[in-house]
Amino acid sequence: QVQVVESGGGLVQAGGSLRLSCAASGIFFAISAMNWYRQAPGKQRELVASTTTGGSTIHVDSVKGRFTTFRDNTWSTAYLQMNSLKPEDTAVYQCHVIFRLRNGGSFDQAWGQGTQVTVSS
Repeated sequence: QVQVVESGGGLVQAGGSLRLSCAASGIFFAISAMNWYRQAPGKQRELVASTTTGGSTIHVDSVKGRFTTFRDNTWSTAYLQMNSLKPEDTAVYQCHVIFRLRNGGSFDQAWGQGTQVTVSS
């Protein structure tokens, strides 16, 4: 029904920047929210950022002021702009999409496969 694909990860040096993209495709009525999670090796997955029709939120204190998230005007692609990257930002970043298939229908969700971000010192 809905496919979610992340892109933009890679290897960067500390202090560098990356922009991650999350593209949702398929048949759906609307996307309510697009969220970014990350999971570092040996660590629990954490919610990093969210964007909805009401605005965007950064949930992790350590990335506030460095990360921003937003959706484009198609409301089907989200971005996570990551600046001043630090080695502790190294993780698999995964997009989570909340959507509904029809107007007034129940919400559903889909996950991307994840994209690796590695920050070297």
